[in-house]
Amino acid sequence: MTAKLRLVSFKLCPFVQRSVITLEHKGIDYEIDYINLMDPPAWFHEISPLGKVPLLCVGDQVLFESAVINEYVDEITPPSLHPADPLEKAMHRAWIEFSSDLFMSQFRMMTTKSQEEFDKQRSQIRSNLERLETVVKPDPYYAGEALSLVDTAYAPFFMRVDLVQRRHPLGFMDGLPNLQAWSAALLRTPAVQRSVVSDFEDLFVQRYGAEDTVMGPRLHSEAA
Repeated sequence: MTAKLRLVSFKLCPFVQRSVITLEHKGIDYEIDYINLMDPPAWFHEISPLGKVPLLCVGDQVLFESAVINEYVDEITPPSLHPADPLEKAMHRAWIEFSSDLFMSQFRMMTTKSQEEFDKQRSQIRSNLERLETVVKPDPYYAGEALSLVDTAYAPFFMRVDLVQRRHPLGFMDGLPNLQAWSAALLRTPAVQRSVVSDFEDLFVQRYGAEDTVMGPRLHSEAA
């Protein structure tokens, strides 16, 4: 690896966090630029084809999409966080893609002003987690003792579930022992703990605590 890596980030973005976890776990020297997605700098639009984060700047080249960035980071810094077997690797990639639906439902649930939509997204999250429970056998991670790219993909979701649970329990993990154990292992992992800014929880509550959303008022007090 010759060029130093520069990650363009938004402090609350779970997809950026996936890449930060991978970089931290690999012990890679990188820089990170935080931008305001509500008012991004002009240069961001010039280099971001989709107008989204994360971006990984590698010299004059720019990579986008967190799964692509993680694959690149993994390939240039062995040993790999993917299994060697082609079918097993494909299954890992498939379950990484599955996590995207969880993030989108989580975002919609946190931002909706409609109780009907809130209930719909909450139900969708629970349904997806029940399906995930059947394929996860943590030991302690998704594929055994070593962290994989599946772990880096799901850790940001579980961090947000844990944060919300401590303030207003929604029961997402109730009766799902495999996911409970997996989440606990991920949240204990140093690379995951280092993957967010020190005031992440305050920023999260500030961003999603609007009084006119269904979830907003419930975020402003710690659960008993």
